[in-house]
Amino acid sequence: MDEQEQLAGRLAALKTEHRDLDAAITALAESGRDQLAIARLKKRKLVLRDEISLIEDQLIPDIIA
Repeated sequence: MDEQEQLAGRLAALKTEHRDLDAAITALAESGRDQLAIARLKKRKLVLRDEISLIEDQLIPDIIA
């Protein structure tokens, strides 16, 4: 497996985790409880977004227009 395939696999896993966190945050927010857990999940979601952006930058070549 080459580096591109590994990055693509990691990207897919991160996007799945990001969607799952979004659903968990929504469920917790609707229940109106555990604001600390919501804050932690949101922080994790931001970290995932940054990782997703880094991997997408590595996979998509820079094209100077």
